[in-house]
Amino acid sequence: MTQTARGSVEASVDRTAGTSSEPIFESIDPRTGEVVGTHPIHDQEHVSEAVRTARDAQRWWEELGFEQRKRRLDAWRELLVSRLDEAAELIAAETGKPMDDARLEMVLVVDHLHWAAAKARKVLGRRGVSPGLLMANQAATVEYRPFGVVGVIGPWNYPAFTPMGSIAYALAAGNSVVFKPSELTPGVGEWLCRTLAEVVPEHPVLRVVTGFGDTGAALCRAGADKVAFTGSTETGKRVMATCSESLTPVLVECGGKDALIVDSDADLSAAAEAAAWGAVSNAGQTCIGVERVYVVESVADRFIELVLGRAEKLRAGGQSTADFGPITMGSQVEVIREHIADATRSGGRSLLGGEDSVRPPYVDPVVLTDVPEDSAAVTEETFGPTLVINRVRTAEEGVERANAGRYGLGGTVFSRSKGVELARRLRSGMVAVNSVIAFAAVPALPFGGVGDSGFGRIHGADGLREFARPQAITRSRFRMPIEPMSFGRPKGAVRNLVRLMRLVRGRR
Repeated sequence: MTQTARGSVEASVDRTAGTSSEPIFESIDPRTGEVVGTHPIHDQEHVSEAVRTARDAQRWWEELGFEQRKRRLDAWRELLVSRLDEAAELIAAETGKPMDDARLEMVLVVDHLHWAAAKARKVLGRRGVSPGLLMANQAATVEYRPFGVVGVIGPWNYPAFTPMGSIAYALAAGNSVVFKPSELTPGVGEWLCRTLAEVVPEHPVLRVVTGFGDTGAALCRAGADKVAFTGSTETGKRVMATCSESLTPVLVECGGKDALIVDSDADLSAAAEAAAWGAVSNAGQTCIGVERVYVVESVADRFIELVLGRAEKLRAGGQSTADFGPITMGSQVEVIREHIADATRSGGRSLLGGEDSVRPPYVDPVVLTDVPEDSAAVTEETFGPTLVINRVRTAEEGVERANAGRYGLGGTVFSRSKGVELARRLRSGMVAVNSVIAFAAVPALPFGGVGDSGFGRIHGADGLREFARPQAITRSRFRMPIEPMSFGRPKGAVRNLVRLMRLVRGRR
């Protein structure tokens, strides 16, 4: 790396931890309690300066055009592939998840980055549209221009994949980005920033600011042109309120309480495997994970037997042989414990595990059944390796129960004969039929929810457009014989237009 490039890396990461001017905090390995790294707590002044410098960088980045941006993003992708294990080790250290899960996360990052860079011109570039009958003398075009500086506030559960759903698409659209990673995973954010600066040393098109909630609020007030947030619904509401002070547009991707519907003709073995993976992978800390199952009564016993057979073999731990890791955010452990307790207090039965499965920082798999629909274990996001399985008379009843909640992020349906039909009835942004979470791995598909799961989309063409503003342009090609939009129009011009409309548009 050249000296210039090295300086750009250091500046873009804002690496001032250890100086006397700013307080610092530590990121901790939740498996061991060991310090992974130290990071500065950036204040409003620092965050505002990061946005100002990102704005200067954005002008240069936009002027490069789609092809030159693609070339640089492709170089970043190649670098990420070459150092994938390095990234995975850091992800595993800050979240506690197993190395293979961290590697899988980076594989998804790489694939989405490739798609965003490859498709940006086609989705966002200038294209002609028909001017219509009245404006036949006009050439009409539409294109999607970058907002400018996009602020991204990321989560800790997938500290690379989830924020890159905003970062990669925003950069491909021509924006610069100021990224505030979770205080639990700041090192991952800094690593992403450093690696991009290695291949784009000229200007800091990706800046990282670190800290806690106040740093995130500072980013909302720092003059960014749009803010993309991923996190809890309550925090999302605070982000929206803060951004409303300056009418800064927001994209909000919040939590979920995703349901899996098992129809009477489902492949029960596949459905049970999907339920176990969807509920327990990443220790259940997945916004689109499976938290509840509605299974048709006629196949419920066999399905439950298969789920228990799979789930009881899974082990939480920090060792390399563990199936999943710890609860990354310590405060979530008590939420999980209370949801389990509430489910059993209200009449639910524990088929696997229970309150004694909670052994901080780990929680072993818990499977509950016959849990009342108003229990917190059914209505609120648990974000742990727990699964509620309730019986229904029909798959349609399962859909109704799934739709009764306030969240609407993802969903899953297992049915041989009417999977897509049931999927289309679910009030959610994404649905996987006869698989689980598949939609997140398809870069061309939009990702986002409805209701308390938020609004706006990342990924796919919709994700690219989310970080761009449409601009319509008309250009006069020749003078019309009669110009209706002029004070010099002749008498009767509008009446003649009305007659024309009646003739050509007043009938089928």
